[in-house]
Amino acid sequence: MIFVGLIAHIKDRLAKHAEFQRLIREIDSLSDRDLRDLRADRMEMVRHARLQVYGAKAA
Repeated sequence: MIFVGLIAHIKDRLAKHAEFQRLIREIDSLSDRDLRDLRADRMEMVRHARLQVYGAKAA
């Protein structure tokens, strides 16, 4: 029973990590000009991506 919970936890962590990495790649693909046009800050976008994937308790 504990083993099943551990496997589920690991799968969840891996899925969250994959989603976060996908978002980071997308953010990194934006040029500086794209960011200026969006009036966005790359680090702020990364912070929001982390919040979206991992939630507030991870921040």
